[in-house]
Amino acid sequence: MLDQYFISARQASHLLATVPGSTINQLLLNIADSILQNQTSLLDANRADLDKMPTESPLYDRLMLTPERLQAIASDMQHVATLPSPLGRILTERTLPNGLQLSRVSVPFGVIGIIYEARPNVTFDTFALCIKAGSACVLKGGKDAENTNRAAIGIIHDELVRIGLPAECATLLPSTHESATAMLHARGLVDLVIPRGSRRLIDFVRNEATVPVIETGAGVCHTYVDADADPLMAQTIVLNAKTRRVSVCNALDCMLIHTAQLSNIALICSPLADAGVVIHADTESMQALSSKYPSHLLCEANADDYGTEYLSLQMAIKTVGSIDEAIRHIRQYGSGHSECIVTNSTTEADTFLQMVDAACVYHNAPTAFTDGAQFGLGAEIGISTQKLHARGPMALEEITTYKWIIRGNGQTRL
Repeated sequence: MLDQYFISARQASHLLATVPGSTINQLLLNIADSILQNQTSLLDANRADLDKMPTESPLYDRLMLTPERLQAIASDMQHVATLPSPLGRILTERTLPNGLQLSRVSVPFGVIGIIYEARPNVTFDTFALCIKAGSACVLKGGKDAENTNRAAIGIIHDELVRIGLPAECATLLPSTHESATAMLHARGLVDLVIPRGSRRLIDFVRNEATVPVIETGAGVCHTYVDADADPLMAQTIVLNAKTRRVSVCNALDCMLIHTAQLSNIALICSPLADAGVVIHADTESMQALSSKYPSHLLCEANADDYGTEYLSLQMAIKTVGSIDEAIRHIRQYGSGHSECIVTNSTTEADTFLQMVDAACVYHNAPTAFTDGAQFGLGAEIGISTQKLHARGPMALEEITTYKWIIRGNGQTRL
């Protein structure tokens, strides 16, 4: 029975190949308007989901919709409508000695499946990007956001039908484990699956899937405060990276601090105390912060604190004696998402940028900027932490593939 969802999505994807870009852009603008017009019903559905979740859950903030967040979702959709189509771009072309003309052209994937947890914005963001990139999408959200996701897909379906496109261009699967398993084994019907959520979800998708997968989501992000860092700049960057929004994958999880900066650690961390951030400190940083940081927000770090994606008002601190030690720590505990160095040394910055293996590596700017909209890409479908096909924010160009077009005039191969 679940196969019918995928068959219908495949049929809808074939139709999308003939739809003018102007129609798609108008559809996105219509949905953006509808989001704002139906704000009350979306917030009511979201409140029904929030009422079932403990407020202390790390997922609570991700699940929450507000008028401001709905406005941001609508704005992202409007922005995607203004972007050039990623389809039909000639990526490379050349003529062979035998006269064959070769071109590599961007084309849709076809059907893209997304498995995600309590992230209701993903429903809108994924649809906007997939439809603009010529693909149908099959969505499998978590039970935590079931009411919100159904309200969102209802808006999308209404506008699809109103503009003359099949509702199956966007399919929301039942929020069951069986639905996820069916998607991951829908070879020939689903072309690509992208998981967005916890490490547990990503591991399940990677281990279970028989269709291609691009990993996104899990982010264990570090900020290294170098010996040559400006303490006030470090203070601002660390605060923004940790507290701008704690439940997102680009939030700071561990500050690495050079021993030469221990005299400044209280200054760097002081705004974190005002925000209520619990610090898991190693021995050296604990001693430097003792009596200078609220004791109820300070505890000794253990081995499990490094490599943890907190998704809350918690972070770890590790003292290092050199940039090499900082890089080794990141290699051991990082997830390949986003890493930062704060320093006034061009040499140290260049070393860090070159040697740290992550999708996004920053110098004197917080990891909070790892975001498709911030990069000028429009809404994103996720942050890829792998190296095949796409890496970093996955926007329109990253959710297309390509094919070779060969034109001849009767050549034959010897």
